[in-house]
Amino acid sequence: MVSLIFTLKICAVLERYYLSPLYGIEFSLGFLGNLLVVLGYVFCLPEWQSCNIYLFNLAVSDLIFLCTLPRLSYLYSNNQSETSSYACIINRYVLHVNLYSSILFMVWLSMDRFLLIKHPTRNHYLLRPRVAMIVTGLSWLAVNVQVAPMIGLMIQDLQRQNNTRCQDFSSLEGNVNVLGYSLGLTVTGYILPLIGLCVFSRQIAHMLHVQERALQRRRTLYKRPLRVVVSAAVMFLVLYTPYHVLRNVRIASLQPWAGLQPCTKMYIESMYIVTRPLAFLHSVINPVFYFLMGDQFRELLLSNLRKLVRKTELQREPA
Repeated sequence: MVSLIFTLKICAVLERYYLSPLYGIEFSLGFLGNLLVVLGYVFCLPEWQSCNIYLFNLAVSDLIFLCTLPRLSYLYSNNQSETSSYACIINRYVLHVNLYSSILFMVWLSMDRFLLIKHPTRNHYLLRPRVAMIVTGLSWLAVNVQVAPMIGLMIQDLQRQNNTRCQDFSSLEGNVNVLGYSLGLTVTGYILPLIGLCVFSRQIAHMLHVQERALQRRRTLYKRPLRVVVSAAVMFLVLYTPYHVLRNVRIASLQPWAGLQPCTKMYIESMYIVTRPLAFLHSVINPVFYFLMGDQFRELLLSNLRKLVRKTELQREPA
Protein backbone atom coordinates (compact mmCIF):
# COMPACT_ATOMS: atom_id res chain seq x y z
CA MET A 1 0.00 0.00 0.00
CA VAL A 2 2.81 2.38 0.89
CA SER A 3 4.60 1.53 -2.36
CA LEU A 4 1.44 2.26 -4.38
CA ILE A 5 0.95 5.63 -2.70
CA PHE A 6 4.59 6.49 -3.39
CA THR A 7 4.22 5.56 -7.06
CA LEU A 8 1.06 7.66 -7.36
CA LYS A 9 2.99 10.60 -5.96
CA ILE A 10 5.74 10.04 -8.53
CA CYS A 11 3.19 10.32 -11.36
CA ALA A 12 1.73 13.50 -9.85
CA VAL A 13 5.21 14.99 -9.42
CA LEU A 14 6.15 14.12 -13.01
CA GLU A 15 3.01 15.77 -14.36
CA ARG A 16 3.52 18.95 -12.34
CA TYR A 17 7.30 19.38 -12.40
CA TYR A 18 8.24 17.54 -15.60
CA LEU A 19 5.39 17.74 -18.13
CA SER A 20 4.31 21.27 -17.25
CA PRO A 21 7.70 23.04 -17.64
CA LEU A 22 8.73 20.96 -20.68
CA TYR A 23 5.48 21.70 -22.50
CA GLY A 24 5.99 25.39 -21.72
CA ILE A 25 9.54 25.32 -23.06
CA GLU A 26 8.51 23.43 -26.20
CA PHE A 27 5.80 26.00 -26.89
CA SER A 28 8.15 28.96 -26.33
CA LEU A 29 10.83 27.60 -28.66
CA GLY A 30 8.72 25.85 -31.27
CA PHE A 31 5.97 28.44 -31.72
CA LEU A 32 8.33 31.25 -32.74
CA GLY A 33 10.27 29.04 -35.16
CA ASN A 34 7.19 27.61 -36.87
CA LEU A 35 5.40 30.96 -36.97
CA LEU A 36 8.44 32.51 -38.66
CA VAL A 37 8.42 29.74 -41.26
CA VAL A 38 4.68 30.06 -41.98
CA LEU A 39 4.87 33.85 -42.34
CA GLY A 40 8.05 33.55 -44.39
CA TYR A 41 6.40 31.15 -46.82
CA VAL A 42 3.30 33.34 -47.14
CA PHE A 43 5.05 36.67 -47.61
CA CYS A 44 8.57 35.90 -48.87
CA LEU A 45 8.28 33.02 -51.30
CA PRO A 46 6.99 34.14 -54.71
CA GLU A 47 7.11 30.73 -56.41
CA TRP A 48 6.33 27.51 -54.57
CA GLN A 49 7.84 24.16 -55.49
CA SER A 50 6.76 20.73 -54.31
CA CYS A 51 9.23 20.78 -51.44
CA ASN A 52 7.83 24.09 -50.17
CA ILE A 53 4.28 22.73 -50.11
CA TYR A 54 5.27 19.80 -47.89
CA LEU A 55 7.30 22.05 -45.59
CA PHE A 56 4.50 24.60 -45.28
CA ASN A 57 1.95 21.97 -44.29
CA LEU A 58 4.40 20.50 -41.80
CA ALA A 59 4.89 23.95 -40.23
CA VAL A 60 1.12 24.57 -40.06
CA SER A 61 0.58 21.21 -38.39
CA ASP A 62 3.29 21.93 -35.81
CA LEU A 63 1.97 25.44 -35.19
CA ILE A 64 -1.58 24.24 -34.50
CA PHE A 65 -0.31 21.53 -32.16
CA LEU A 66 1.98 23.88 -30.24
CA CYS A 67 -0.99 26.15 -29.50
CA THR A 68 -2.46 23.35 -27.35
CA LEU A 69 0.59 23.11 -25.07
CA PRO A 70 0.07 26.24 -22.90
CA ARG A 71 -3.30 24.92 -21.73
CA LEU A 72 -1.82 21.51 -20.91
CA SER A 73 1.11 23.13 -19.11
CA TYR A 74 -1.25 25.26 -17.01
CA LEU A 75 -3.46 22.31 -16.05
CA TYR A 76 -0.55 20.07 -15.07
CA SER A 77 1.14 22.83 -13.05
CA ASN A 78 -2.06 23.31 -11.02
CA ASN A 79 -2.91 19.60 -10.68
CA GLN A 80 -6.13 20.15 -12.60
CA SER A 81 -7.94 18.11 -15.25
CA GLU A 82 -9.54 19.56 -18.37
CA THR A 83 -13.12 20.49 -17.46
CA SER A 84 -14.41 21.00 -21.00
CA SER A 85 -15.13 17.78 -22.87
CA TYR A 86 -14.83 19.62 -26.20
CA ALA A 87 -11.40 21.01 -25.30
CA CYS A 88 -10.31 17.55 -24.15
CA ILE A 89 -11.28 15.89 -27.42
CA ILE A 90 -9.86 18.67 -29.61
CA ASN A 91 -6.57 18.75 -27.70
CA ARG A 92 -5.95 15.00 -27.89
CA TYR A 93 -7.11 14.86 -31.50
CA VAL A 94 -4.81 17.69 -32.65
CA LEU A 95 -1.92 16.13 -30.73
CA HIS A 96 -2.16 12.77 -32.52
CA VAL A 97 -2.91 14.25 -35.94
CA ASN A 98 0.30 16.27 -35.65
CA LEU A 99 2.22 13.26 -34.38
CA TYR A 100 1.49 11.22 -37.49
CA SER A 101 1.24 13.98 -40.10
CA SER A 102 4.74 15.21 -39.22
CA ILE A 103 6.51 11.96 -40.02
CA LEU A 104 4.34 11.47 -43.13
CA PHE A 105 5.26 14.88 -44.53
CA MET A 106 8.91 14.10 -43.82
CA VAL A 107 8.53 10.98 -45.95
CA TRP A 108 7.23 13.08 -48.86
CA LEU A 109 10.09 15.54 -48.37
CA SER A 110 12.56 12.67 -48.54
CA MET A 111 10.86 11.38 -51.68
CA ASP A 112 11.06 14.88 -53.15
CA ARG A 113 14.81 15.12 -52.46
CA PHE A 114 15.37 11.67 -53.96
CA LEU A 115 13.47 12.53 -57.14
CA LEU A 116 15.24 15.89 -57.42
CA ILE A 117 18.62 14.14 -57.42
CA LYS A 118 17.38 11.63 -59.98
CA HIS A 119 15.63 14.30 -62.11
CA PRO A 120 17.52 17.60 -61.61
CA THR A 121 15.41 19.30 -64.30
CA ARG A 122 12.22 18.58 -62.31
CA ASN A 123 10.63 16.71 -65.21
CA HIS A 124 9.14 14.02 -62.94
CA TYR A 125 5.40 14.45 -62.40
CA LEU A 126 5.72 13.98 -58.61
CA LEU A 127 7.89 17.11 -58.50
CA ARG A 128 5.04 19.28 -59.82
CA PRO A 129 3.42 21.62 -57.27
CA ARG A 130 -0.10 20.55 -58.28
CA VAL A 131 0.73 16.89 -57.62
CA ALA A 132 2.33 17.86 -54.30
CA MET A 133 -0.92 19.57 -53.30
CA ILE A 134 -2.89 16.41 -54.14
CA VAL A 135 -0.44 14.28 -52.12
CA THR A 136 -0.75 16.73 -49.24
CA GLY A 137 -4.55 16.59 -49.29
CA LEU A 138 -4.55 12.80 -49.36
CA SER A 139 -2.05 12.76 -46.48
CA TRP A 140 -4.28 14.93 -44.30
CA LEU A 141 -7.21 12.67 -45.15
CA ALA A 142 -5.27 9.50 -44.33
CA VAL A 143 -4.03 10.81 -40.97
CA ASN A 144 -7.50 11.99 -39.95
CA VAL A 145 -8.95 8.57 -40.86
CA GLN A 146 -6.27 6.94 -38.70
CA VAL A 147 -7.00 9.14 -35.69
CA ALA A 148 -10.81 9.32 -36.10
CA PRO A 149 -11.58 6.19 -33.97
CA MET A 150 -9.93 7.99 -31.06
CA ILE A 151 -12.83 10.46 -30.97
CA GLY A 152 -15.27 7.64 -30.26
CA LEU A 153 -12.98 6.28 -27.55
CA MET A 154 -12.65 9.70 -25.91
CA ILE A 155 -16.41 10.32 -25.98
CA GLN A 156 -17.13 6.92 -24.40
CA ASP A 157 -14.44 7.43 -21.77
CA LEU A 158 -15.68 10.93 -20.89
CA GLN A 159 -19.22 9.60 -20.50
CA ARG A 160 -17.93 6.85 -18.25
CA GLN A 161 -16.11 9.50 -16.16
CA ASN A 162 -19.19 11.79 -16.16
CA ASN A 163 -17.10 14.37 -18.07
CA THR A 164 -14.98 14.97 -14.96
CA ARG A 165 -11.62 13.66 -16.18
CA CYS A 166 -9.75 14.06 -19.46
CA GLN A 167 -7.48 11.06 -19.81
CA ASP A 168 -4.52 10.33 -22.04
CA PHE A 169 -4.94 7.92 -24.96
CA SER A 170 -3.22 5.12 -23.03
CA SER A 171 -5.86 5.27 -20.27
CA LEU A 172 -8.98 5.30 -22.46
CA GLU A 173 -11.66 2.63 -22.28
CA GLY A 174 -14.46 1.94 -24.75
CA ASN A 175 -16.05 -0.53 -27.10
CA VAL A 176 -13.00 -0.44 -29.40
CA ASN A 177 -10.05 -2.72 -28.59
CA VAL A 178 -7.68 0.01 -27.39
CA LEU A 179 -4.54 -2.13 -27.53
CA GLY A 180 -5.31 -3.39 -31.04
CA TYR A 181 -6.06 0.14 -32.21
CA SER A 182 -2.87 1.50 -30.64
CA LEU A 183 -0.77 -1.24 -32.23
CA GLY A 184 -2.38 -0.61 -35.62
CA LEU A 185 -1.76 3.12 -35.25
CA THR A 186 1.85 2.42 -34.34
CA VAL A 187 2.39 0.27 -37.44
CA THR A 188 0.56 2.44 -39.99
CA GLY A 189 1.34 5.85 -38.50
CA TYR A 190 4.92 5.34 -37.33
CA ILE A 191 6.68 2.15 -38.42
CA LEU A 192 5.71 2.22 -42.11
CA PRO A 193 6.61 5.93 -42.57
CA LEU A 194 9.89 5.33 -40.72
CA ILE A 195 10.67 2.49 -43.13
CA GLY A 196 9.90 4.92 -45.97
CA LEU A 197 12.41 7.42 -44.56
CA CYS A 198 15.05 4.70 -44.29
CA VAL A 199 14.39 3.48 -47.85
CA PHE A 200 14.75 6.97 -49.33
CA SER A 201 17.91 7.53 -47.27
CA ARG A 202 19.41 4.36 -48.70
CA GLN A 203 18.38 5.26 -52.25
CA ILE A 204 19.86 8.76 -51.98
CA ALA A 205 23.10 7.34 -50.54
CA HIS A 206 23.29 4.80 -53.38
CA MET A 207 22.74 7.44 -56.07
CA LEU A 208 25.36 9.74 -54.53
CA HIS A 209 27.81 6.85 -54.42
CA VAL A 210 27.22 6.14 -58.11
CA GLN A 211 27.68 9.83 -58.95
CA GLU A 212 30.91 10.06 -56.98
CA ARG A 213 32.34 7.06 -58.85
CA ALA A 214 31.31 8.56 -62.17
CA LEU A 215 32.90 11.91 -61.24
CA GLN A 216 36.07 10.29 -59.91
CA ARG A 217 35.10 10.84 -56.25
CA ARG A 218 34.57 14.59 -56.54
CA ARG A 219 32.17 16.14 -54.09
CA THR A 220 28.69 16.57 -55.51
CA LEU A 221 26.06 19.19 -54.85
CA TYR A 222 23.66 16.69 -53.30
CA LYS A 223 25.39 15.78 -50.03
CA ARG A 224 23.05 17.99 -48.01
CA PRO A 225 19.80 16.15 -48.92
CA LEU A 226 21.33 12.88 -47.70
CA ARG A 227 22.33 14.41 -44.37
CA VAL A 228 18.89 15.96 -43.95
CA VAL A 229 16.97 12.77 -44.75
CA VAL A 230 19.17 10.66 -42.48
CA SER A 231 18.82 13.25 -39.70
CA ALA A 232 15.03 13.17 -40.05
CA ALA A 233 14.97 9.37 -39.82
CA VAL A 234 17.23 9.40 -36.75
CA MET A 235 15.13 12.14 -35.11
CA PHE A 236 11.88 10.21 -35.43
CA LEU A 237 13.55 6.94 -34.43
CA VAL A 238 14.95 8.47 -31.24
CA LEU A 239 11.92 10.57 -30.28
CA TYR A 240 9.02 8.36 -31.38
CA THR A 241 10.21 4.85 -30.49
CA PRO A 242 10.20 5.17 -26.66
CA TYR A 243 6.79 6.85 -26.77
CA HIS A 244 5.16 4.18 -28.92
CA VAL A 245 6.74 1.29 -27.05
CA LEU A 246 5.73 2.61 -23.63
CA ARG A 247 2.26 3.61 -24.83
CA ASN A 248 1.52 0.08 -25.97
CA VAL A 249 3.10 -1.42 -22.84
CA ARG A 250 1.01 0.95 -20.72
CA ILE A 251 -2.22 -0.07 -22.48
CA ALA A 252 -1.31 -3.76 -22.24
CA SER A 253 -0.59 -3.39 -18.52
CA LEU A 254 -4.19 -2.27 -17.94
CA GLN A 255 -5.68 -5.37 -19.56
CA PRO A 256 -7.16 -8.00 -17.19
CA TRP A 257 -5.09 -10.76 -18.78
CA ALA A 258 -1.85 -8.95 -17.86
CA GLY A 259 -2.43 -9.65 -14.17
CA LEU A 260 -0.04 -6.89 -13.02
CA GLN A 261 -0.01 -5.40 -9.56
CA PRO A 262 -1.23 -1.76 -9.23
CA CYS A 263 2.25 -0.66 -8.22
CA THR A 264 3.78 -2.14 -11.38
CA LYS A 265 1.14 -0.41 -13.50
CA MET A 266 2.01 2.93 -11.93
CA TYR A 267 5.73 2.43 -12.60
CA ILE A 268 4.92 1.74 -16.25
CA GLU A 269 2.76 4.86 -16.37
CA SER A 270 5.61 6.91 -14.88
CA MET A 271 7.99 5.74 -17.61
CA TYR A 272 5.35 6.48 -20.24
CA ILE A 273 4.92 10.03 -18.90
CA VAL A 274 8.66 10.61 -19.36
CA THR A 275 8.45 9.74 -23.09
CA ARG A 276 5.54 12.05 -23.94
CA PRO A 277 7.30 15.46 -24.16
CA LEU A 278 10.24 13.77 -25.91
CA ALA A 279 7.94 12.58 -28.70
CA PHE A 280 6.52 16.09 -29.16
CA LEU A 281 10.00 17.63 -29.32
CA HIS A 282 9.93 17.14 -33.10
CA SER A 283 7.81 20.29 -33.42
CA VAL A 284 10.70 22.29 -31.97
CA ILE A 285 13.34 20.62 -34.15
CA ASN A 286 11.39 20.68 -37.43
CA PRO A 287 12.14 24.37 -38.25
CA VAL A 288 15.78 23.35 -38.70
CA PHE A 289 14.73 21.19 -41.64
CA TYR A 290 12.80 24.09 -43.19
CA PHE A 291 16.02 26.10 -43.46
CA LEU A 292 18.07 23.12 -44.66
CA MET A 293 15.60 21.86 -47.28
CA GLY A 294 13.78 25.00 -48.33
CA ASP A 295 15.97 25.72 -51.38
CA GLN A 296 15.85 29.51 -51.82
CA PHE A 297 13.55 30.02 -48.82
CA ARG A 298 16.38 30.67 -46.37
CA GLU A 299 18.00 33.32 -48.57
CA LEU A 300 14.67 35.06 -49.26
CA LEU A 301 13.69 35.08 -45.58
CA LEU A 302 17.04 36.46 -44.42
CA SER A 303 16.97 39.08 -47.15
CA ASN A 304 13.51 40.27 -46.11
CA LEU A 305 14.50 40.32 -42.46
CA ARG A 306 17.53 42.50 -43.28
CA LYS A 307 15.30 44.90 -45.22
CA LEU A 308 12.87 45.06 -42.29
CA VAL A 309 15.71 45.80 -39.85
CA ARG A 310 17.11 48.56 -42.11
CA LYS A 311 13.66 50.09 -42.52
CA THR A 312 13.14 50.08 -38.74
CA GLU A 313 16.54 51.70 -38.16
CA LEU A 314 15.85 54.41 -40.73
CA GLN A 315 12.52 55.21 -39.11
CA ARG A 316 14.21 55.59 -35.71
CA GLU A 317 16.85 58.01 -37.04
CA PRO A 318 16.06 61.69 -36.29
CA ALA A 319 15.02 63.79 -39.27
